[in-house]
Amino acid sequence: MSSPPLKSSIPWSTAVLLFSSTAINYIDRGNLSVAAPLLKDELGISALRLGTLLSAFFWTYASFQLVSGWLVDRYNANWVLFVGFLLWSASTAATGLVAGFASLLLVRLVLGIGESVAYPAYSKILAKHYGENERGFSNALIDVGAKVGPAVGTLAGGILMARYGWRPFFVFLGLGALLWLPCWARWMPRGQAAATHEGDVLPSIGEVLRRRDAWATFIGLFCSNYYWYFLLTWLPFYLVRERHFSMHTMAFVGTLPFACTAVSTTVAGALCYRAIVNGASPTRVRRFCTVAGLGFSAIIVVVPAIRSDTASIAILMLASVSYGVYTTSHWSITQTLAGPLAAGRWTGLQNFVGNLSGVAAPAVTGYIVQETGRFFWAFAVSAGFALTGAMVYLWMLGPVVPAKWRRQASSAASPAPLSA
Repeated sequence: MSSPPLKSSIPWSTAVLLFSSTAINYIDRGNLSVAAPLLKDELGISALRLGTLLSAFFWTYASFQLVSGWLVDRYNANWVLFVGFLLWSASTAATGLVAGFASLLLVRLVLGIGESVAYPAYSKILAKHYGENERGFSNALIDVGAKVGPAVGTLAGGILMARYGWRPFFVFLGLGALLWLPCWARWMPRGQAAATHEGDVLPSIGEVLRRRDAWATFIGLFCSNYYWYFLLTWLPFYLVRERHFSMHTMAFVGTLPFACTAVSTTVAGALCYRAIVNGASPTRVRRFCTVAGLGFSAIIVVVPAIRSDTASIAILMLASVSYGVYTTSHWSITQTLAGPLAAGRWTGLQNFVGNLSGVAAPAVTGYIVQETGRFFWAFAVSAGFALTGAMVYLWMLGPVVPAKWRRQASSAASPAPLSA
């Protein structure tokens, strides 16, 4: 007889704080993109150097995923997240005080180090403190935060930077975000709500890397992240320089794709939950969302080819809705496959590979724009990665069921003690 779903006593204020930290995380990593048209003119930097600045965050964000995955397994994930949040907020505030390309590059590297703890910590916290029946909604909240953050950052950032300049915005945002820290210290989860089985041993990195389905999630995230980070880092610049929108218009129009993705993620997530509860195969539901959602989002390729601003933005929003369908499932797949025992480590590895595209997308886009003077091929490359990712999830990903780790399997072979 199967065990009932785990139920924890962790208050939902904790999930709301995780949502808000994700929103702040994405505002902070994307705010340089909003400032790009102003910053480029003030500092007199080329499109290629601007692309370097936009990608610098991901140099450290990606490479420190392995360190962060180890940290959350070795130490209390709550406090690892606390320290990382403090570091990335301080670097955001410092961005408004720096004076040149080199110093901007440095604070973006520090920002990446701080933010690298976020997703490994989220996975560890959810796996440790939330029951199976609660993780779906909690993951949805975190994912919506990743879409609300850019939407709010683009809207508020565009309006405030147009009025006050980009420097005060960074200082205010970084210092204001520090208010999250005492709230987290007060309501962070404590205790051990989700039980583990006696004798379970943490799988090694090698065990994770030997799995085909792990590489499917790694490569799939790399491809989808290229698409996402292209929009996150270059969309404001595209709207201002190629569509000739004002900063105010860009602030509103640039918010729409992220808002569409957030709504789509929420609705599609609810439909996926209902389908699985009603007996649909999780493998079929998750694979459909990743393949169809990511594949259809490649329609973004036609955005720069349409003369009409209205039609172009409508296509962009349609692509964003499709991408939102994809985002309902890619982390759910990972957490189901890894299980509570390996969630932090698998997440760290996946985010390491996946966020290498954060290094590539801004820099490659900067190179393309500088060489061609247009954005068409930048959109085409992003669409190509979306299609490639869809094929990876279709052909490489096996059944979405918890992994049977070698050490667990070997220990499970020994007779279990009789229970009363």
